[in-house]
Amino acid sequence: MNNIFFSIVVPAYNRADYIIQLITSFLGQTYTNFEIILVDDGSTDPTEKVVKTIKDNRIRYYKKENGERGVARNYGAKLAKGRYVNFFDSDDMAYPHHLSEAIKMIEKYNNPEIFHLGYDLKNTQNQIIKKKMVKDVNYQLIKGNCLSCNGVFIRTDIALKHPFSTIRELSASEDYLLWIKLAARYTIHSYLGVTSTIFDHNNRSVLEINTKKLINRQEMMLSKMFLDEEVIKKYHKNKFQIMENIYSYISLHIAISKVNKKIALKYLFKSIYASPIFIFKKRFFAIIKHLIF
Repeated sequence: MNNIFFSIVVPAYNRADYIIQLITSFLGQTYTNFEIILVDDGSTDPTEKVVKTIKDNRIRYYKKENGERGVARNYGAKLAKGRYVNFFDSDDMAYPHHLSEAIKMIEKYNNPEIFHLGYDLKNTQNQIIKKKMVKDVNYQLIKGNCLSCNGVFIRTDIALKHPFSTIRELSASEDYLLWIKLAARYTIHSYLGVTSTIFDHNNRSVLEINTKKLINRQEMMLSKMFLDEEVIKKYHKNKFQIMENIYSYISLHIAISKVNKKIALKYLFKSIYASPIFIFKKRFFAIIKHLIF
């Protein structure tokens, strides 16, 4: 376990049905100098029992009280022995070349602070819904969270210097907030190929809709972004575009859920006010469609 290069930090909460798939995908990597730090965030299901059926000294299991993903990721980063940290979701999967492509990126960009590898999204039938490779990450983040945690590699010294927010109410947006903060400070390099999979299943916590929590979380995230001096310096000219994206995100998700059309309309108008050209974008028409039908 000496001279580990990658620390794969995996926060897990009640993932007994998925965790084996994730671990197996890493044990099948073509590059083998890594550790898996699995942070069980207070699971009440057999996650621990399932993990301990796999005998491999690269797997390190820790159980703690529930504190949400940001806390769990920070906890794992502090335990990391690797030069780079890869924050991976417990219900997804890495392709065999995930880490070998990461090594190539590190060599190509001379030990960068942060980089991102492309990913795909699959449905429950294991069919690819879409592939996501992001060019010019630092700019694309203005339009929303285009990154997958699975594809993000952060040099460990940078990860410790810039941890995830531990505010529970920000859970599910703490990653986007961190990416923006990092993008304001460093160039986020990207690999235009797919090395991991996100599974679009009904148990994903990000799919749960609670109107009040969604609004509070998104507005808090926006506020936190522009309390950061480096974000202000880097993105002050893009603030209204970021506001448009966040408000339209709220509007779209509420419109899809059909829980409150008035609130969906309120945030649709806030999006237009922030950036009038929003009315020409696909998301505008998507919101209108869900409001009408």
